[in-house]
Amino acid sequence: MSERLRPGPIQGTPHFREAVCIQTDKVYDSCREKDCLEDLRVFFTRSGQELIDRAINVKCRKSEVLWAFTDVEPVPFNRGFYTVDIKFFFRITLDVFTGVSRPSQVEGLATFDKKVILFGSEGNAKIFQSKFKEDEFDPQLWKKTNLPKAKVEVVDPICLAAKLVDITDRLFEDFDLSGIPASIANTFDDELVSRAERKRVFVSLGLFSIIKLERNVQLLIPAFDFCVPENECIAATEDNPCDLFERIKFPIDEFFPPQREDFEGAENVFEKRRCSD
Repeated sequence: MSERLRPGPIQGTPHFREAVCIQTDKVYDSCREKDCLEDLRVFFTRSGQELIDRAINVKCRKSEVLWAFTDVEPVPFNRGFYTVDIKFFFRITLDVFTGVSRPSQVEGLATFDKKVILFGSEGNAKIFQSKFKEDEFDPQLWKKTNLPKAKVEVVDPICLAAKLVDITDRLFEDFDLSGIPASIANTFDDELVSRAERKRVFVSLGLFSIIKLERNVQLLIPAFDFCVPENECIAATEDNPCDLFERIKFPIDEFFPPQREDFEGAENVFEKRRCSD
């Protein structure tokens, strides 16, 4: 077995100056997902629901991710593997049409649950960090275990469709909103309601996400040198503001919208559709 490399200067290697030990999160496993979320129910505040009850049509204007809560549990009889349960919370912005007048905007909450299985290795060390804050979104972070850490990277979903449904025409189960965390419910200007409504809204979203399992480890890596900034800082409090303005490049692209060929993959988006026609 070869001798293990130790931190310090590296001899005989002109490209690397030394081997340094760093503390970082190592990704043990990851996956990417492209989910089409159909017919997610949207919950509104009392005033928002009153507007929905008078609506004749709705249109989804925007959707954004408020938060994603994660829970990691070991898979029985499969050492090193873990289930990652994720609950997404979305803020949905709708245009609500109640007649021939201009539509009104209303915001609501939609949720989505997802579970994946990833490899996260094993470990016994409990790591405590001084940067913990007791009033953060996820209070369970104060408890320390030897489980790997789940990380979810997600972009705001694409609003695919929205439909208005009269609940007198169909049977729906009620949803208990007491399970919505206070940190999420408080982002709306009033209490969310889920009963006594006449109409409900369901949206379909396109969601892209990357899910990882990480562990905090020490790694020995080769280093070139320290990262010394080369550029000088530009002060924003010059005596003459016009001098600062002169350093700003003219935003030509803002005046001339990009062409179709400037968008990656745009040429092939409707290629199949043209061939079928």
